[in-house]
Amino acid sequence: MNETVKPEQFDFFAFLSRMRYISRWGLMRNTVQENIQEHSLDVAVIAHALVMIRNTYYAGTLDPSRAAMYGIFHDASEIFTGDMPTPVKHFNPDFKQSFHKLEDQARRKLLAMLPPELAKEYEPLFFFDNEEEYVHLVKAADKIAALTKCIEEGKSGNNEFRRAEAEHFEQLSASKLPEVIYFLEKLLPGYRLSLDELKLG
Repeated sequence: MNETVKPEQFDFFAFLSRMRYISRWGLMRNTVQENIQEHSLDVAVIAHALVMIRNTYYAGTLDPSRAAMYGIFHDASEIFTGDMPTPVKHFNPDFKQSFHKLEDQARRKLLAMLPPELAKEYEPLFFFDNEEEYVHLVKAADKIAALTKCIEEGKSGNNEFRRAEAEHFEQLSASKLPEVIYFLEKLLPGYRLSLDELKLG
């Protein structure tokens, strides 16, 4: 009697889809809850925009699609670690370093859920620390996305994010990346408007 051979099972994408269940801003009272799947899309869109701005106005030569892909996967490790609140993550240098190691282990665990050939192709999207220019861009995009969340909460009458908004804006305003300053001056103001106030053409 022939035994049925079970096909190999790879759960990488099933786990990625669970990013929608990991909430952000765990210590804060939210008017609208945000998950890491939503946040990652925001970061990808903003990272792409920052590269487009750099290439268009500041003689940049980076790949906007690459920046967007880094943005998509930048928080994938949080499927296992959860979203660690910033005050906890930076509680002390030793804990911060240990947490970074945990994040790397989580990324490796995710990659192990792919066939080896595919894992090799996806690995650069999870580990791009040596791509310094992209690292700075994605971190800036991450902070801008957090700032827009703070703005949205403020527009809803929630003062819980008021200090976080001020701190994020101050940090971004000190950025040495001209594309970040461009975004703050020309693109961020729209986030503060209601739908009726936005220009539709």
